[in-house]
Amino acid sequence: MLNKYARAFFTRVLTPFAAFLLRRGVTPDAVTLIGTAGVMAGALVFFPRGEFFWGTIVITLFVFSDLVDGNMARQAGISSRWGAFLDSTLDRVADGAIFAGFALWYAGDGDNTMLCAVAIFCLASGQVVSYTKARGESIGLPVAVNGLIERAERLVISLVAAGLAGLHAFGVPGIDILLPIALWIVAAGSLVTLGQRVVTVRRESAEADAAAAAGPDGAGHAGTDHARGSGATS
Repeated sequence: MLNKYARAFFTRVLTPFAAFLLRRGVTPDAVTLIGTAGVMAGALVFFPRGEFFWGTIVITLFVFSDLVDGNMARQAGISSRWGAFLDSTLDRVADGAIFAGFALWYAGDGDNTMLCAVAIFCLASGQVVSYTKARGESIGLPVAVNGLIERAERLVISLVAAGLAGLHAFGVPGIDILLPIALWIVAAGSLVTLGQRVVTVRRESAEADAAAAAGPDGAGHAGTDHARGSGATS
């Protein structure tokens, strides 16, 4: 939901910066790689040590690369399938690093097995939520659903909570409870979103199969079987 409204705003704001990078000879792929590396560093260096405030600051500085690289590609007229693939793949890597950082903290000095498990669930469910849409689209379905908590919501909720929780180290009492609350919200919301997407794909596939069966010679059946079989190794 946030993605729908916030992306357009930040794209406009970051357009001049994207144009500046292009004039300096920076490529969209380079921005994607640097942004992912920065997010991973912020998450895996600071979060496992409980330095949530500074980790969030570092991640925030780099996370907007996800908007800058696409903006650069459009301005330069060099949008490509490779660029889309690289961007989507590294988004999953960056997201995984963030929740892995939380899990490492709770598995170590944070000393909370339950919250470690919740962070791992957030990591895994986020990947599966993204996969359901990609897989549905790959077999020709629109997957027309706006989930309760998608990537933008996962990042905003978890990072805002982490940044505020990090203020505990500066003497703000009780605020560290925000991160556990955020992780539970993201976990529950991701589960709901997964259900929404599975139900949507189920409905859309049934409609597509029915339409194909009504066509001449039942040609749609073969296409459906092939699509399902092709996913066995994915």
